[in-house]
Amino acid sequence: MVSCNTSTSGYSTFLLTGFPGLGASHHWVSIPINLICVVSILGNSIILFLICTDPALHEPMYIFLSMLTASDLGLWASTFPTMVQLFWLGVGELPFNLSAAQMFFIHAFTYVEFGVLLAMAFDRFVAIRDPLHYASVLTHSAMAKVGPAILVGAVLLNLPGPILLQCLLFPQISVPSHCYCLHYMAVVTLAYSDTTTYYGTGIGFLVLILDSLDLTASYVVIFRAVIGLTTPEARLQTLGTCSSHICAILVFYIPIAVSSLTHRFGNHVPPHIHILLAKFYLLIPPVLNPIVYAVHTKQIQERLLHILKSGAQPKDKLSK
Repeated sequence: MVSCNTSTSGYSTFLLTGFPGLGASHHWVSIPINLICVVSILGNSIILFLICTDPALHEPMYIFLSMLTASDLGLWASTFPTMVQLFWLGVGELPFNLSAAQMFFIHAFTYVEFGVLLAMAFDRFVAIRDPLHYASVLTHSAMAKVGPAILVGAVLLNLPGPILLQCLLFPQISVPSHCYCLHYMAVVTLAYSDTTTYYGTGIGFLVLILDSLDLTASYVVIFRAVIGLTTPEARLQTLGTCSSHICAILVFYIPIAVSSLTHRFGNHVPPHIHILLAKFYLLIPPVLNPIVYAVHTKQIQERLLHILKSGAQPKDKLSK
């Protein structure tokens, strides 16, 4: 049984190393990463702005999309300041409490994204399987409960992680090979204490597996309903409404599954591979999600084009 010693943990410092062997080139390495972050911020902010300002987009599907973009922005806000501090200021020291807080927020927003993707699958399930009762099932009052429920669930699932970290004994300076504190297991392995029963080893896999099974079951039913449609045109049109959500699922779940499995079982994987996988897991989905939904969602395209044309009209008049 590990005795809780918060003073030892509280005064520990994590020294982030970034990309091993590339310390002198961190400025150059960080340029594409920073560009990706800027594109992610702009894309998600634009999608969120379009949904919030257009009453025609206040439908359940777009409300869920706004939750997805908000969680993407939360993931960015949890990691980007640390990368700026490390790559551009050369400051890799991160106090234990800030490291624990960073891991908490990264995992909390990840669990929020799990929940939102599952809720979006339910939205598509109801829209395709029982379209006549869609408006009565996904009402505004129901939507007002879904968001807080997902957020509370993410916090409660993730809360034991940083609390139990306080019960582990760490050296005064720990050196995780990373750009930020991400996986609990990567940090736990640096502790002096016995970590065989640590909470963080299983909860992430449990959430990932359960959500994956729920998503799979939802789409099995959806595809059965699509197959039952009478014409090929109706089948293609119905599948088209799910295409953006399927892309978002693949973009999010594949990197996180590979990254988590590599950290859990890839003891002999080089550190730079872990770092690259973590970058894909946290940075690529927030970049691709706005692009996917902008390309596959006609209403968002029309709203964006309307704003662009409205902004260009005064210039056209002046030129004339």
